[in-house]
Amino acid sequence: MIRKSLFLLVVVCSSAQATDYKLYFLGGQSNMDGYGHVSELPEANRSTVDGVRIFHGQPVKDGLPPEVPGKWAPLQPGHGAGFSSSGTENQLSDRFGPELTFGSRLRVIDPEASVAIIKYAFGGTALDQRVSAYGTWDPDFDGHNQYDFALATLRNALSVADIDGDGEADRLAPAGIIWMQGEADAYDNPLAAADYEGNLKRMMDLLRASLRVDDLPVVIGRITDSGMAEDGTVMDFAKVVQAAQQRFVENDSCAALVTETEQYGYPETDAWHYDSDGYVRMGIAFADVVVALEARCSGK
Repeated sequence: MIRKSLFLLVVVCSSAQATDYKLYFLGGQSNMDGYGHVSELPEANRSTVDGVRIFHGQPVKDGLPPEVPGKWAPLQPGHGAGFSSSGTENQLSDRFGPELTFGSRLRVIDPEASVAIIKYAFGGTALDQRVSAYGTWDPDFDGHNQYDFALATLRNALSVADIDGDGEADRLAPAGIIWMQGEADAYDNPLAAADYEGNLKRMMDLLRASLRVDDLPVVIGRITDSGMAEDGTVMDFAKVVQAAQQRFVENDSCAALVTETEQYGYPETDAWHYDSDGYVRMGIAFADVVVALEARCSGK
């Protein structure tokens, strides 16, 4: 039995002046949070992205109330690790994640489209509650956890009728889920790794239900192992989780896997997080794949 569920109503307005936004949810753990250095961004990616708004939920530790403050704002660098929000003001960090080039790439693909991004990610978190050092997304967890906080982020974001502050209510149409997570489940618990496929399917089903689109496109980022630990590995069960991710997308006609993550580099002092170029490339790859999925799934 699912202990927690929340169905969210997407903001709709009949006003002829409403702006239509394509809405994407970005979630997961630290490589979705983002450890790219803003100072290392290409010049073209250092400014605000026209036509893209983001609601970034303040990361919350398991067990705390699901308040998750956030505020709609123009997409710009600084929505990576260290970002915070009071609900009335966002505090940008010196890091960025895949959201930055994801939004800008979508605008390149379709310059006429308005894009809305809702992001919630927390480093080190697992789908399986048996791996709970940093937190869990397990819906059956006894207490508030990352799943609750993601739902609260969605609820808070979608409760705002006018996300761009132009005085007119906007229309948000769910267009995709982007998920970068699984390293924690692959770390040192064979049971969590073995159950990853089922846990991933359940989480994507719940997120789709929350956005009220059963066949909403889902893009999964393939986890990778840097091999930079002293014993030559970081994640004992990386291959198990990678295989689970592959099976999930093979069994879901509206899901796809981004595998180019295996080409990304790592900083010399960080065995877990991609280098800045990796996050730039990741956002572009996510955008290209979700647009292709949208076209495929819309014809079902």
